[in-house]
Amino acid sequence: MSETTHDGTVAVSAPASPDEGLTAAQLAAKYGLSVSGARPSLPEYVRQLWGRRHFIIAFSQAKLTAQYSQAKLGQLWQVVTPLLNAAVYFFIFGLILEADRGMSREVYIPFLVTGVFVFTFTQSSVMAGVRAISGNLGLVRALHFPRASLPISFALQQLQQLLFSMIVLFAVSIGFGSYPDLSWALIVPVLVLQFLFNTGLALIMARAGAKTPDLAQLMPFVMRTWMYASGVMFSIPIMLQDKPAWIATVLQWNPAAIYMDLMRFALIDGYGSQNLPDHVWAVALGWAVLLAAGGFVYFWKAEERYGRG
Repeated sequence: MSETTHDGTVAVSAPASPDEGLTAAQLAAKYGLSVSGARPSLPEYVRQLWGRRHFIIAFSQAKLTAQYSQAKLGQLWQVVTPLLNAAVYFFIFGLILEADRGMSREVYIPFLVTGVFVFTFTQSSVMAGVRAISGNLGLVRALHFPRASLPISFALQQLQQLLFSMIVLFAVSIGFGSYPDLSWALIVPVLVLQFLFNTGLALIMARAGAKTPDLAQLMPFVMRTWMYASGVMFSIPIMLQDKPAWIATVLQWNPAAIYMDLMRFALIDGYGSQNLPDHVWAVALGWAVLLAAGGFVYFWKAEERYGRG
């Protein structure tokens, strides 16, 4: 286009831009642009996570190695800490409060140690999950990767720590007369189900902790309450035998108690099926699937908000 000026010369104006009048969304679509950090579809998110599987494993191993790097006993604290907790609980609940009622000493001590080790697995996964995003904001903001890698990696770290501690758990069980037999094969499915449950719970807590960092200060009190309600130090049906039956049923069906009881059933000869709630394997599977699937979807829905603000 051109026009004549007041002095008779001809001025040529710039042609209209082909993008003139287009909205930001239309411009992005025209040039193939996408929002940075946008949430991918669920199948694509799963594919991305699978592609980062080596990072997830390596990150969990590095965290596990660094956890006690400043301590002289190093990785031995992975075993010493829950054993010391078990010793304290045995002194308070086993000797003073006589919470071992209905069980011989050969059953109660492995019962208590197993409960402490297995509950610590869930407790540590939850506490690590709460800080998975809020405690790693530098990494989250610097690199583009599926954020679920972090809570999954922390849950895997706690599984590796439990596997290391299982050596001591086996020694305690054998030392008190529970020798390896076919029931010990049940340890594998119990650990798989509990790992799935813990991972889902870690994902839920990671999203909650990313939005509310103060949750990390509250969770120790929540976990302590959960521990006392899960029968770590005592048998729920024996301790509540004079209470309404539904109270013991509800407490036994809580997931922490379910996985502890299944591990005790697998390891301890004197802890038979009469100590387990009805349909225990179905309940254990249900908790694992519900939390793993639900927690994953719940975390994925906020993927594009992590590390922002």
